Amino acid sequence: MKKFKYWLLLLILPVMLLSGCQNVTQRADTQDTWKQIQRRGKVVIGLDDSFVPMGFREKNGKLVGYDIDLAKAVFKQYGIKVDFQTIDWSMKETELKNGTIDLLWNGYSVTSQRAKKVAFSRVYLLNKQVLVTKKKDHINNFNDMAGKSLGVQNGSTGAMALDEYPKLLKDKIKNHKAVLYDTFPDAFIDLNAGRIQGILMDEVYADYYIKHQKDSSAYRVYSDPQMPQDYFAVGMRKGDKTLQKKVNEGLARLQKNGELRQINKKWFGVSSNYLGPVKK
Repeated sequence: MKKFKYWLLLLILPVMLLSGCQNVTQRADTQDTWKQIQRRGKVVIGLDDSFVPMGFREKNGKLVGYDIDLAKAVFKQYGIKVDFQTIDWSMKETELKNGTIDLLWNGYSVTSQRAKKVAFSRVYLLNKQVLVTKKKDHINNFNDMAGKSLGVQNGSTGAMALDEYPKLLKDKIKNHKAVLYDTFPDAFIDLNAGRIQGILMDEVYADYYIKHQKDSSAYRVYSDPQMPQDYFAVGMRKGDKTLQKKVNEGLARLQKNGELRQINKKWFGVSSNYLGPVKK
């Protein structure tokens, strides 16, 4: 009898697990949580808190950044506080789907792969993937990375682009495989130590990081014309139609009142008021 129950449990357990996963996905794709967010007066945003200048911690531990300012400015309009939660960036869509967080707002690029899992706000910033190297290694383009070690952040747009366009860079690097890092600062440690010879990463991060280094002239940033443009937007569950609308409308008001331009000027030194169109 005990053996029968044991085998019955083994048969039923996978079905129960599959059903649970389907329920979580169905809820994420259909449930509108705006009223819940309003009731608790707080929205939870997941981020990698080492991603300068989008969201990072100063030496005193204070969380600052472009996306921090932008998110606070949007939800201030609705009287809702923003709770920023540091997450494992490689698990970001899972955290969103499970309801641990409400939004992904941290230099989150729009891609066709991600669009299968999440809904996006309108685009609020343009970006691109660049190759960062040390000038002493004499690497001037992707071809010069032949046989050399490349680093990318696990789960990043750079990692996805590497796989999506292998002929551009992946087929050239050592073992045709990048070294994966949890954070970009970890990758820079290895780049500076000579353990890797390049990092494929977001231009906004590369520019800000290098600018704030004592030896900024030691780095080279290469942008390949064949690498597609990146578009930063806010990621959310597909069921959160109202939240999507509120974020889009909030961004539009910041564009209209000039606050978006001020935030761009503060973090990037450019007087940009750019917002992408709202997609139907």
